[in-house]
Amino acid sequence: MPTATIVAIVLAVVAGIVIIAAAAYLAVRALRRRRLAEQLDRRNDDQVHYAFIVNPSKPQAAERKKHIKQFCKAKGLTEIEFIETKLDKDGRACAKEALAHGADVVVAVGGDGTVRTVASAVSGTGHALGIIPIGTGNLFARNMGIPVDDIDAALSVATSHGSRHVDMGRLTLLDDPDSDHGHAFLIIAGIGFDALMIDDTDPELKKNISWLAYFVSGVKNLFAPKYHGSVTIRSADGNSHTIKGLAFRTFMAGNCGQIPFFSLMPDASYDDGILDFEIIDTSGGILGWANLFGDVVHQTITGKSGSSPLSTNSSIDNIQGVSAEIMLEKPALAQVDGDMLPVTRHIRFDVERKALCVRVPEVDPDLSATGIIPPIK
Repeated sequence: MPTATIVAIVLAVVAGIVIIAAAAYLAVRALRRRRLAEQLDRRNDDQVHYAFIVNPSKPQAAERKKHIKQFCKAKGLTEIEFIETKLDKDGRACAKEALAHGADVVVAVGGDGTVRTVASAVSGTGHALGIIPIGTGNLFARNMGIPVDDIDAALSVATSHGSRHVDMGRLTLLDDPDSDHGHAFLIIAGIGFDALMIDDTDPELKKNISWLAYFVSGVKNLFAPKYHGSVTIRSADGNSHTIKGLAFRTFMAGNCGQIPFFSLMPDASYDDGILDFEIIDTSGGILGWANLFGDVVHQTITGKSGSSPLSTNSSIDNIQGVSAEIMLEKPALAQVDGDMLPVTRHIRFDVERKALCVRVPEVDPDLSATGIIPPIK
């Protein structure tokens, strides 16, 4: 058979696979939308006081604010207020102000940064958090099943009965005398390469290619030095385990482990009362990073944490616990859900079990077992 014919057949097969995969994706997406619409039709509107915390720096913020007003008017929701974040007034401060005004439900309108800072204040209060995602990644919204490309559906979720109680992570800077609270995280917090990658990401590139900009930054920092120190992890039964002389590329604590297309922490669950701690290391330059990528793909496919059996120059060690304390030899950058923190040598990760009530499409089984969803505020 001529080479040209073979190439044509291969290209035709590849094209066919792509077409089938695209059709399957669109069919699944349509099915999910239909099921979501059916779920929302069964929910009851909640006529309470809503405070929408808006990040005005987002390009679509003004348009979304106008849309929210129209939606609430059509639904007969009259007790609403808007509070905008500022450079010297983050989502946490805005949420505290909203609660002081008597808000029953505080709705974060923004990306993961706005969501986590608002959640920081709402956590433990008994009030519900709503989410209208207008950010770049919207990772927590995705993990919660909240629509990221349908504002009316997201608004319907936020303004109707149906909630889930989830864990809240906290990262405390133990060597910062000016820090008056633990920094909240809902997805992943870390110290080392992940923070360096996020800090070095070009904001303009992020606007243009979304979360893929992180990979561009990551490539630029592949040959950054490793981090050294010790870590003590406390398990749910109260036992502690200390690792001394630890060398790593990044140390992460995960509450949710799913990002677009990949699973960083397959075992992480947002309502199990524990955090997944992941210690990542590579050696051998580019080969090690290539192996690490294979490890992440392996985790994504198998749904199990850990390195691929084929890895020779990378390692992913996953340890679960309720807290972890790290002491580094030299200061390093830290991050919470993609927001940068000051350089630090001494930090602690903790978890607040089911401290946050979030309005979501799929509610807690305990709340829906009787078919009645109580009005959780």
